[in-house]
Amino acid sequence: MSGDGREGDRRDDELRDARRIPGPRGAVDDLDLESVPRPVLPPRGEQAPEETVPKQEAPVPEDGAPGQEALKEEGAREAREAPETPEAQEAPEAPEVPEAQEVPETPEAPGASAAPDGPAPEEEGEYVVYEPLSETATADPAASAASPHPGTADAPPAPVTPATPPAPALSHQVLKALLGAWALSACSAEETAAVEEHLTSCAPCADEALRLRDAVGLLHTDGSLDLDPGLRARVLDGCLGRRPARIPVPEWVTPYDAETARLDALVRDFGAAEWHAPVQLQWFEEERAVTRRTTVAGVIGHLMAVDGLLSAVLGLEDPLAAAQGRGGSEVPLTPVRRTEAYWAATHPPATRAVREPWRDLTHRLISTASIAGRNVAERSVSYGDFALPLQDALLDRAFECWVHGTDIAEAVDYPYGPPSAVHLHRMVDLAARMLPAALAGRRRAGLAGPARELVAPGEPGRSVHLEVEGHGGGDWYIALDSPAAVGSPDRAVAQVALDGVEFCRLVAGHISPVEAAAGQEGDREAIRDVLFAAASLSRL
Repeated sequence: MSGDGREGDRRDDELRDARRIPGPRGAVDDLDLESVPRPVLPPRGEQAPEETVPKQEAPVPEDGAPGQEALKEEGAREAREAPETPEAQEAPEAPEVPEAQEVPETPEAPGASAAPDGPAPEEEGEYVVYEPLSETATADPAASAASPHPGTADAPPAPVTPATPPAPALSHQVLKALLGAWALSACSAEETAAVEEHLTSCAPCADEALRLRDAVGLLHTDGSLDLDPGLRARVLDGCLGRRPARIPVPEWVTPYDAETARLDALVRDFGAAEWHAPVQLQWFEEERAVTRRTTVAGVIGHLMAVDGLLSAVLGLEDPLAAAQGRGGSEVPLTPVRRTEAYWAATHPPATRAVREPWRDLTHRLISTASIAGRNVAERSVSYGDFALPLQDALLDRAFECWVHGTDIAEAVDYPYGPPSAVHLHRMVDLAARMLPAALAGRRRAGLAGPARELVAPGEPGRSVHLEVEGHGGGDWYIALDSPAAVGSPDRAVAQVALDGVEFCRLVAGHISPVEAAAGQEGDREAIRDVLFAAASLSRL
């Protein structure tokens, strides 16, 4: 030990900043010096290994040499009386970490083996655990003593985050405006807490919040938001049951009334983008499919132009004549030419403004036919190449409203179901009654097989059994050789089965005859002629 109270060798640097950890008290003669591991100390100026020196206990000779306890007490007394090092005195105060003190070297007891160097414990039974020293602590003992963690470089102080001031209290008006967002769970955590706290003390806001939450529950329903197709009929039946209509709508007008109302409900709330959505119209001519591209507004204009054929029969103004600015006698008669003339007269293309005149025309057709009653049901409506009674013409217009309503719904990606079973059955019946004449026309054009058995008008002839299944289905017998012949189950030479909706799609030209038949039996040529005749009924 040197004169200033420090050892002259390297142990003073290694032990200066060692922290003292109290250990268990034990008898002196329980220690085994040979079993105590000795630490490997690094040379001066080198980095200590990154591990903690194992705890060492004071050596005690095995033979219990006399005078050992006296030497231990003397070493402890010298350690308490030893002055502090100059470096420790000059370092800033660090009350959290006790400063290390220099401990005088304790002489070895006679007969004891060399024990590891270390400071004497402050009290009997307390031992020291050595910590590895860094280069900074070895080079600058004063800095090590001042650091909260001896042997490590001083870390910069952590930045102090200023306390966030409390959010200002929200007013009643602001909290009331947040009720909608709160009902949708769109508020922040702070806003949600403020709104819920406000609801406990404000009865009007609590009632409004309850109504908004109930409304939000309707937005998450698993059911379809579309109205039941039969709802309109049930409401009308209920109303008419309480107060019968002064002028009831005839039964043969109801399909047109229902389908125009369904189509109007589809397009009523369309925006500008939907009205200009592209629509692909498709029909069948001779042996091939034909398509035409237009818009939703163009489809409604097409329906209005063809409906003008019926308005002329009922004494109403022809919308095509009004669009062209000429007299009604100069307008074309065929549906295709009327449609082309209307599209040419409406330049730029029609927009959502076309809905009002179309819907007004449908209402006038229904009311005029209802007032006239059966007196006008048999009036002939000319389509140019053929003619239909007014009651069948209105059924044909109902069929076209449904078909083009499906085209519009597909263009805007919206569901659109078929008509009611009663109305669909009537549409299938109309197509089946038109098939013999269509088949005769194709035979005259060389597109169908020749007639095999000519019979007198009104007599049963060769027939094809048309079995329509499912929605609006039934059984029809189509005369093959003459439009004047009568179809008969006794003269059936073939049978073909189709679904009701599929048959209507075939008549509309939306599927080919090859894809339509679900079941065929009998004369293949007769079945082919009937299916292609059904597809030829389609038009623009």
